[in-house]
Amino acid sequence: MPGPSDSSPQDAASPNQPQAPDSGVPEQARIRRSKRTAILDRGDQAYPVALPITSSIEAVRQTFAGLAAGEETDQEVGLAGRVVFIRNTGKLCFAALRNGAGDRLQVMVSLASVGQESLDRFKTEVDLGDHLFVHGRVIASKRGELSVLADHWEIAAKALRPLPVLHSELSDEARVRDRTADLIVRPAARRAARSRVEVLRSVRRTLEERGFMEIETPILQTLHGGAAARPFTTHMNAFDVDLYLRIAPELFLKRAVVGGLERVFEIGRVFRNEGVDSSHAPEFTSVEVYQAYADYMTMADLTQRIVQDAAQAVAGSQVVTLPDSAEYDFGGTWRRITLYGSLSEFLGEEITPQTSVERLRLIADQHQVRYNQERSSHGKLVEELFEDLVGHHIVEPTFVLDFPVETSPLTRDHRTRTGLVEKWDLYVRGMELATAYSELVDPVIQRQRFQAQGEAAAAGDLEAMALDEDFLAAMEYGMPPSGGMGMGIDRLLMAITGLGIRDTILFPLVKSQP
Repeated sequence: MPGPSDSSPQDAASPNQPQAPDSGVPEQARIRRSKRTAILDRGDQAYPVALPITSSIEAVRQTFAGLAAGEETDQEVGLAGRVVFIRNTGKLCFAALRNGAGDRLQVMVSLASVGQESLDRFKTEVDLGDHLFVHGRVIASKRGELSVLADHWEIAAKALRPLPVLHSELSDEARVRDRTADLIVRPAARRAARSRVEVLRSVRRTLEERGFMEIETPILQTLHGGAAARPFTTHMNAFDVDLYLRIAPELFLKRAVVGGLERVFEIGRVFRNEGVDSSHAPEFTSVEVYQAYADYMTMADLTQRIVQDAAQAVAGSQVVTLPDSAEYDFGGTWRRITLYGSLSEFLGEEITPQTSVERLRLIADQHQVRYNQERSSHGKLVEELFEDLVGHHIVEPTFVLDFPVETSPLTRDHRTRTGLVEKWDLYVRGMELATAYSELVDPVIQRQRFQAQGEAAAAGDLEAMALDEDFLAAMEYGMPPSGGMGMGIDRLLMAITGLGIRDTILFPLVKSQP
């Protein structure tokens, strides 16, 4: 008798299953609930607390991979999985169970093995999407399909909601809004989730092998700082104070460095109350790294190693394959260019920290680069011009060095070039992936930078940092020369897999439907 692999590529559905994602869902939900009621009325369980599981789909496939067509064993197993195929044909029924990793195994339920009553209940009560427990002998069908010939079965969890059709593509919006269904029906969604785990594991391993220790810093903060971004606000009833969800862990990690924890990092959620697009999310995961007696070039070498190790962990190579089948090479030593030099080369005229705001505005207007008319300082204009005209067109992994001082208030002045700071941004396929500084460790200059930020905030800059007296007090104990780096884990996944940010975050925040 043919099994699932012997039929057409399109899995058959049971007579009670919808043939399209939106076909008769309310009716199917009603039918499934009536089946649940019948199971309970009979005294059985639709959601048993425990099952006599002795093996797994993966283990059976590995142990009995060599069975020849028609070969039977005396090995009995008890296992469970989600029903993703079902076909009821007379005295013999077929189902395919799948585990969370995507491994499938055929189940055969025959009149001779389970009896008429059990066979009839299987035909009427088991639906696509149910979790099913089966016990029986491991055999290979006449067509060579590895199977369990069941002598007993029971519902492990009754699915009351029909699955989307397994062979149809969910829309992008449907995938994000119902990630549970997406994970059930789409192997790519499960691969993305596992890739994220591999990246996180790899980042931790790379840092820990180099002597960094992972610490935790507050998510609820009395002041927002560590990055130029708009914060989310909340209120703590116990202290009757307004608090902010952190936009970065930077200032607390630096306090740890001052305290003698000379190599620290944190992987965690940060929150920025800003726009949402294909590369920005209001809640995302970052890794921030700080190392005493290091500078931004030290951080460049470390970041290259982190990214290359992560690519190797996910793709098995530093050359990754993107969804359009194009290959992207993270290998070798990455290019390093300067922000002002690359912008000057593009424009065909030299742009320096002394170039006037009026000239930069004229250039922006000529190239149709949008900027804020009221708060268009030299630094912000230079960065806007670079981003639009150069940054978005950088394909290979590239460190862009040396930024305007006014846009980087936590960064050390450049050691040789006035008006610049020792900061780089890492670009991959036109996307900013990470940033790093030679950290500003002089508390007097840091206070001056915070005061300038306060003036910017008073002038209407919603992203300006607040003056943090506790951080300044910590710095006054003496912060060693240090390098720091921050990188979005979601963007690292985007760079390695080619996915959009909503596919790299397992459960992204989405706007409510009207």
